[in-house]
Amino acid sequence: MERVKYAVIGLGWFGEKHCEVLSAIPHVELYALCTRTEERLSDLSQRFGVQHTFTDYRKLLEDPQVEAVSITTMWDQHAVPTVAALQAGKHVFLEKPMASTVEDCQLIVDAARATDASFMVGHICRFNPRYASAREAIEQGRLGRIVSLYARRNIPAWVGASVLPKIGPIIGDGVHDTDLMLWYTKDRIQSVFAQTVDVRGFKYPDIGWTMYRFASGAVGVCENIWFLPDSTAFQIDERMEIIGTEGSIHIHETHPNFSVCDKDGWHSPDTTYWPLLHGVRAGALREELSYFTQCVLEGKKCDVIQPEESMEAVRACLAAEESARSGKIVPLP
Repeated sequence: MERVKYAVIGLGWFGEKHCEVLSAIPHVELYALCTRTEERLSDLSQRFGVQHTFTDYRKLLEDPQVEAVSITTMWDQHAVPTVAALQAGKHVFLEKPMASTVEDCQLIVDAARATDASFMVGHICRFNPRYASAREAIEQGRLGRIVSLYARRNIPAWVGASVLPKIGPIIGDGVHDTDLMLWYTKDRIQSVFAQTVDVRGFKYPDIGWTMYRFASGAVGVCENIWFLPDSTAFQIDERMEIIGTEGSIHIHETHPNFSVCDKDGWHSPDTTYWPLLHGVRAGALREELSYFTQCVLEGKKCDVIQPEESMEAVRACLAAEESARSGKIVPLP
C-alpha cells in the first residue's frame, strides 16, 4: 500500500491528537515530529516510534522524504511555517483558526493558490456527520430560504482556564459555527455586533455572544461561554438550529447522547470528534485527516473547504472581537 510520509509541526495537546490519529491511518506513515520543547519531542517520538525529530521546522521542511505536514502550532504562529511548507512543496493541513490576522490569512491563501499541493484548514465540524447531513438537507432545498441560525458551543471553566491566556472564545470556538453558517447560507456577512464578559481576568474574556447580519437579511447568533461549572458532565455543550422559510434543522451534539454514572457522578465522554474506538483514535478528526491524506495520494485539491472560506470565518470573528471592544456594530467589507 502506498503511504504518505507525514510530519506534525507543533506538539501541544491537539498536535498529540493528530499523532494518535495519523499513526492509526493505514495509508499514512507518521515520519517526523517537530517542537521546540526537547523533552516533549523525546516523549512523543518514543511513544509513536518516530525516528526523525526536529526542534526547527525549517530543518524538517528541508527533508525531501516529508510529503505532508500538519501545522498545529498556536494560531498566532500559523502563517510563517504554513507559507514556508507550501513554498517547500509540502502538502499542508493547517489547524483552525487559519491565522490571527486577516493579512496573515491572505498570505496563506496566496501561497496555497500558488502551488499544486493539497491544502486544507481543519474545520472539523464539516466532518461531523450531523453538520454534514444538515448541509445536504439545505442543498436539497428542504429548508427554503434560511432566515435564522443559532449556535451554542460552551465549555467548562476548567477547560477555559487552560486556553484563555492564549485565545478568546469568539475566535477560539465561534469560528467553528461562523464557518458552518457561511457554509450553509453561501452568503456574505454584512455586519457584526458582539458582547463579551470578563469573569476571571485572563488575557481574553470568558464569555462571548455574537450576532451576524447576512446580506440576505438572515440573522446568525453564536453563543460561546468558557465558564460552565467545573462539574459539568461534558466538555462541549454544542447545539445548532437553522430556521428556513419552509423547514428547520436542529442539531444536539452533547449530553445525553451517551452518559456514564460512577462514584464521582455523571460523565458524558466525547463520541464524535476524537473518541477511542477499539483502542484507536477515531471520529471526525480521523475522517478529516484521512480525507486530506487521501487527497494527497490522489494528487487532488481538497474541495470540502476552500482557503478563502477559512479566511472569511476568521475575518468575521475578528470583526466580532472588535465589536465587543468598541461596543459598536462593525460592518464587513
